[in-house]
Amino acid sequence: MSTRSTVLAATLGTLAARGAYAAARRRRGSDRRWERINHRGRSLTLLEGPAYTAGAATSVALTPGLSAPARAAGALAILGAGAIGAYDDLGGLRTQQAKGFAGHFAALREGRLTSGAVKAGGIGATSLAAAALVSVRPRDALIGGAVVAGYANLANLFDLRPGRALKFGLLHAPLVAAGGPSGALLAGPLGAAAGLLPADLREEAMLGDAGANALGAALGTAVLLRYGTRGRLVHLLGLAALTAASEKISFTRVIAATPPLRWFDELGRVPHPTAT
Repeated sequence: MSTRSTVLAATLGTLAARGAYAAARRRRGSDRRWERINHRGRSLTLLEGPAYTAGAATSVALTPGLSAPARAAGALAILGAGAIGAYDDLGGLRTQQAKGFAGHFAALREGRLTSGAVKAGGIGATSLAAAALVSVRPRDALIGGAVVAGYANLANLFDLRPGRALKFGLLHAPLVAAGGPSGALLAGPLGAAAGLLPADLREEAMLGDAGANALGAALGTAVLLRYGTRGRLVHLLGLAALTAASEKISFTRVIAATPPLRWFDELGRVPHPTAT
């Protein structure tokens, strides 16, 4: 993929996401289902999530230089994760609640279906279908589907402070610079992330489940285009370790206690008076 094509894909992602966000804000009207109160008591909108999903999927579908299976896999993973996340954002998956994977598995053993289990099943299914499009062997598809779903979950774990999840995604920009199919696929989604970052940092909007899951799914799909069985397995083990750690350790506390991470986490945020 040439530099020109990379810039074109990233620009397309930025424009598509920003355009979708502006259109969603205009059409929302009096619908309050997309409103949330953040950690500082500020009211913001979750419409950034569907806008990110639309912009990222559109850019992947139109990125020059990508094979048809790669386009289809990227669009399916992003749209699937984003749609299920949006349904959850709107309360559609609010069946029974549990905390963490251990809690969801415990509920399933007791015969109770939790929102997390429904979400994991839905994203898992679309992730597996996407992985199958870019895998030769069933084993690779299974591992790949778990990688995509794992990335979707991991990105969602970072969506707790302004800009944090989007910055997590943008840290993968070196993959774009490295070129190849994975870089081509990521150019548009990372362009969409950059385009929506200012609104997120201003605490005007947040990704929510829809946008964070879609962002993670894009990252996971890029991994599948770059690595075979061994590389996918290494990523899966890393994702499993981070997910397990999140059950016991607060990422927010770790970031706050680590100066370089805290600096990067706070970079670009607009200071606001603390809500009372």
